[in-house]
Amino acid sequence: MSQTELKTSADAASPEGADGEIRLAAGQQVSMRMWRDEAPNADKPPRRNRYETVGYVLKGRAELLVDGQTVPLGPGDSWLVPAEAEHTYRILERFTAIEATSPPAALHGDEG
Repeated sequence: MSQTELKTSADAASPEGADGEIRLAAGQQVSMRMWRDEAPNADKPPRRNRYETVGYVLKGRAELLVDGQTVPLGPGDSWLVPAEAEHTYRILERFTAIEATSPPAALHGDEG
């Protein structure tokens, strides 16, 4: 497992990141995390990341605001945030989703 930095399951012992995400697994090229039962919120401040993010909604509803576009998200929807794209999420109802980042978000000092 020399190329695996983290291998866990989504249980109580899974490591939690700075923004409350559950870190699932990370390697040299990609990492995966879960946002579980995130509460509704107002827009978080927009941000830009040096990595690409793809995600899949398990439950709940949210809106992804990316580069001036609003993308509605619900169960079964997936999304992409390109590297360096300005974006934020507006959570409309309790939200659970899985995300993968490439390269791993943690390589850029961003656990969240």
